[in-house]
Formats: sequence, C-alpha cells, structure tokens
Amino acid sequence: MPLLMTGRGFRTELERCGALALFVPLEGGAETRLLRRLRAAGYRAHLTSARGLGDPEAYLMQLHGIRPPHLGHHSVGRAAAVGEVQRVMPQLGPALAGDGPVLLWLLEGQVLSSSELAALCELCRREPRLKLVVEMGGARALRWQPLEQLVPA
Repeated sequence: MPLLMTGRGFRTELERCGALALFVPLEGGAETRLLRRLRAAGYRAHLTSARGLGDPEAYLMQLHGIRPPHLGHHSVGRAAAVGEVQRVMPQLGPALAGDGPVLLWLLEGQVLSSSELAALCELCRREPRLKLVVEMGGARALRWQPLEQLVPA
C-alpha cells in the first residue's frame, strides 16, 4: 500500500458503480484514509454496522417500528407478548435531505445475506446520490470490487 493514498481511483470506481465491496488488511488504517478522502471530496458519510440491519430499505429510508428486547422483568399484560412497538426515524433521512452526495459505510458486511446485498444494490440504483461501501472482510492488501459481483444472479 502506498504511503500517501489519494483515493482518486476508489472514488471514481464508487461513483461509477454506486456500491463497492471493500476488503481491507486486518491491521486497519486504509479504510480510514479512504473515508477521510471521500469526506474531503464533499460526501456526507454515515457509518453503521451491518449487524441487525434487517430490511435494508425500511431501516435506511422509511419510518419503521422496532420492539425493545424482552428482558423478562416487564409485565407483558399491557401490550403484545413481544413488547410495544416504537417508531424509529430512517437512518438516512436527514442525510438525504441536502443536495450533496451521501456515503453509507457499512462495517461487518460479511454477515449480510445475498438478498440483503441485492436490496442494497437496488437501493443505490434508485437513489443516485446514495453511494455505498460495504466492508466484506479482511485481505492481505486493500482491494475493492463492485458489490453486484458478490450477488449471485
């Protein structure tokens, strides 16, 4: 890996594809440099973990409901047996309110199923300002590829 990485190739590939799968060395550092370069280029970055994402479109773009975990100490007689539904704002709602490009950086993307990856690719196709980087695991050297190549046809 070069000492000073401009990130220009990564950014052009991201703008061309819309969604990239990123494989980073386990010692870290390269992804932070890329993220910093993208922020300097005008992207509003939103980092989140892929664990617990559920339905990507509902979680990221729509008002959705969640249920708190039942810890066994609460009375379930006043609501459903699984708890009360709480309404949660979409994660990318405020970020997409502006005019500039929005970057969603997903950590631990190796836990996503192929249908979730396909839904994320479709979301990037429908919303052209949204760009997506999914960290898919470790590698000996920094490399990336279009996320669509990981989704079986």
